[in-house]
Amino acid sequence: MKMLFRSVVLSLGVIGSTAVMAQSIDAVIEQARSARAVTQQRFNERATQFEAADAATRQRLMTEATAQRKALSDQVAQKTVNYTDNDGKIVKANGELRAAAAKLGLGEVFGLARQVANDQISPLQQSMIGAQYPSNDRIAFLQGLAANTHMLTVDQLERLWFELSREMAAQGEVAKFNGSVVLPGGASENAQIVRIGPFTATSGDRYLSYLPELNRLTVLPRQLPQPFQGDASRLASATNGYVQATVDSTHGVLLGMYVERPNFVERVKQGEEVAIVIITVGALGAVAFIFQLLYLIKTRLAVSSQLRQPHAPKKNNPLGRVLLAFKGDGSTIEEDTDILELRLSEAVMKEAPGLERSQAFLRLCVAAGPLLGLIGTVVGMIITFQSITETGSSDPKMMATGIGQAMIATVLGLGVAVPLLFGNALLTSLSKSIMQILDEQSAGILAETLEKRRGKTNA
Repeated sequence: MKMLFRSVVLSLGVIGSTAVMAQSIDAVIEQARSARAVTQQRFNERATQFEAADAATRQRLMTEATAQRKALSDQVAQKTVNYTDNDGKIVKANGELRAAAAKLGLGEVFGLARQVANDQISPLQQSMIGAQYPSNDRIAFLQGLAANTHMLTVDQLERLWFELSREMAAQGEVAKFNGSVVLPGGASENAQIVRIGPFTATSGDRYLSYLPELNRLTVLPRQLPQPFQGDASRLASATNGYVQATVDSTHGVLLGMYVERPNFVERVKQGEEVAIVIITVGALGAVAFIFQLLYLIKTRLAVSSQLRQPHAPKKNNPLGRVLLAFKGDGSTIEEDTDILELRLSEAVMKEAPGLERSQAFLRLCVAAGPLLGLIGTVVGMIITFQSITETGSSDPKMMATGIGQAMIATVLGLGVAVPLLFGNALLTSLSKSIMQILDEQSAGILAETLEKRRGKTNA
């Protein structure tokens, strides 16, 4: 019952709304009819008044209008004749002017001026010198001069000479001026700008690039490294004399290519997972090399100190431990030469693992680095060929990702293997030098023991 009652109420509401809407439309129609009736009544009243006017008044108005029309027609005819005469005089004067110019050879001068103006439009549009003159309309002037088919004036020729002379003079100077600089985020700021001819522009320690479309200088999103920024800072603070500066003779092309080069982190990202594995292997090898190098240096110094005091062996170095094994306690000295030799070999062999520690791991890293680089190279080539297959073209930009990954992996693999190879050679040399000292001292102990035994036998 509740649902039925709600449906009935909603239906009554819709019917009531429809009735109100119908009444509103009828009222609007009635208002329109009333307005139309009032308009028609006013029109009829004006028509009645016009018909009631006398014929003499209508005739007078007609005559005045006709006279005015005839006067205007005569003026138009006279001005047309004057225009035709003046146009003929202009054509004749232009012909005489062209003849005089041809006689004096000015036609070639004007043609050369137009050609020079047309040739200089593009270079001046790309020149950053235009940023120093933001209100200069030299490009519009050169375009108008190049398209001019009439005789050139003295002012136009002087203006052309002035623009070319100013451009040549500005190309050979180092200028400082205040101007608007566009920041990487799109905002602008006023800053002091140093311009080196048409080649390089800086603001403080920041390098700028020129936007011909906006006729403004913008800060490079990525700046050059610190040595170049130092050159820019010294140039900005210099007031006289000579300072070292960075100049891009290609008008910003090399500068843009330099800042677009990826850094180390970006290169690693290009190598993806293989590059991370190679760097991890290299880092582990470097840590092992550093720890073992410090241990061997410390051990070598301790052994050298022990060599200067052979009769006072200490336990803080391998040589001291070898000497203590046979000289620290008389009861440990063996009478049998063979047993003594074995004891010496045993003592030296106990020191060998500590001295040769990490060398096997470093050799493994040296061998694994190029192999991992080869894996990255193969993966990069697969990505390159896949992009060629998918697109059906060998666009270098589309192939750059795979080629970059292939080359980065190869470089990282070799970059890890070569330093670790030299490091392993250094550790091997240090450990062998210490082992040689131990062998020499062991042989000396054995020889001393034999001499004592022979002395006792002879006695």
